[in-house]
This record gives sequence, structure tokens and C-alpha cells, in this order.
Amino acid sequence: MSRELENLAKDLRKFLANADEEDFILKAAPKPKRAAFVSVKATKEEVSTTQKTASTKTKKTPLTKEQELAELAQKICNCKNCPLGLTRIKAVPGEGNINARIMFIGEGPGFDEDRQGRPFVGRAGQLLDKIIAAMGFKREEVFIANMVKCHPMIDPTNPDKHGNDRPPQMDEIARCRKFVEKQIVLVNPDYIVALGGVATKSLINEHTPLSALRGKLFDLKLDHYTPEKNIKILATYHPAALLRNPGWKKEAWQNLKVLLADMGAKFPSSQSKKED
Repeated sequence: MSRELENLAKDLRKFLANADEEDFILKAAPKPKRAAFVSVKATKEEVSTTQKTASTKTKKTPLTKEQELAELAQKICNCKNCPLGLTRIKAVPGEGNINARIMFIGEGPGFDEDRQGRPFVGRAGQLLDKIIAAMGFKREEVFIANMVKCHPMIDPTNPDKHGNDRPPQMDEIARCRKFVEKQIVLVNPDYIVALGGVATKSLINEHTPLSALRGKLFDLKLDHYTPEKNIKILATYHPAALLRNPGWKKEAWQNLKVLLADMGAKFPSSQSKKED
């Protein structure tokens, strides 16, 4: 038995002397198990199904028009991009029927609007309500907004002072312009009524005299968005101007009749004499 062990030891020493150590280790090491074959190819149907599933998981549900307008209103209320946002009491995004055929756009909120956060709620707003009714509509059927969303004041350090209103400046309108244009695109009205010189110059033409623009229909062109359809815009007097100059009411009504005629709306001829 001892001789057999001696012979085995001699053979082992001879093998080690003749073999490369690394070769010996490789030959002695256990062979790895073969991995199971997995195909990385997929049929067109499988790829399509996978893509649809991934798309479904990542695709967000689109917002409704009402949700988009509400989201926009929240952005307006949070906006502090110009000095008006720093001195206002409440932002005034706008309100009305989100599917309105007619949209009224004024220049900016006043004293009462600044406190209520709603457009045209003071004396000028009461007159606007009467104008809307004379046209055959209710306030809830139209959409009302302003070129700027915060109260422009002569003396912003004294917001509780009456008679402290002023027209918005061009740079203030520029800061708010995307807001009002987005509202126009979302509501997508057939007609816009520009109330007063500020809205008229901002939305129709800055250089043509107002007297040449009032009572005529123009095709609306926006700076930042493209409406889904052609929207017509008509300029007339601001209700606040009509309160100061009651003699202009007749002309304002003649302006609005142009829009009504284009709409094909019917209204009693006696209404043409309404001026209150």
C-alpha cells in the first residue's frame, strides 16, 4: 500500500513539473453551467403591445377646458411678475361661460374689483350688465376679462383711496398679455368686444385713431397663440367712459349692433333706443 502511495506521489510531482500552473488550475476548475437561452427578439405585435403599455403608463390624462382655465386663474393669482402684483389686494383673472360666443375685455380691475377678485362689479360693471342684457344675453352666458389682472393705481401706497385708478401701462400689459391671450384661446369665442382704448389698441391696432376702429369688425391676431378658428373683434367705449359721458351711449349701441347683425341675432328695434 505504501509503495502505491509512493508511486502516486512521484506521478503527481512529475505532472506538476511538466504542466503550466495556470493550465493546471484551469483544467482542475469546475466548468460553469450553461445559461438557459433567452431570446431578445420580439414579434411586431409584441413590440407594439409593449409600446402601447408603456405609453399608457406615462401618458397623462389631458385637462378639460374648465380645468385649464382654473389652472390659469391660479397662476394669475400667484403672479408677481410686475409691480401691479405687489400692490394689489386680489388678482382678477376673469369669469364667465367657458364656452361663450362673446368675450368682453376691458383694461384692468378697479377699486371694487380689487376687493372682490371679480371683473366689472362696480358701477361700470353694472352698466356692462345692462349692455349685455340689451344684446339679448345674460352675464353668465358671456366671458369677461381684462388686459391686466391686477389693479393699476395712481398711488399704490394708498390702495383704500377712491378715485385711485389709472390705465395700465404698456409694459404692464405686456407682462399680462399671455394670460389674456391664453384665456381667449381656451374659451375660443366667436366674437370679442374690446371695451375702451386700452383694450382696443392692445388687441386691434396701436396706431390707428380709436374713432376709426370703433364699430368695425376685425380679424383677431394674437402674439403668443394661434386660435382654433377665426375670431372677430369689435371695439367700443368702456362702460366707465359711458358713465362720464352719457351722450356716447347711443354710438356705443350702434357699434354693438354691427356685431349682433354679424351674429344673425334678432332684437327688437326699440332696443336701439336703449341707452341705460
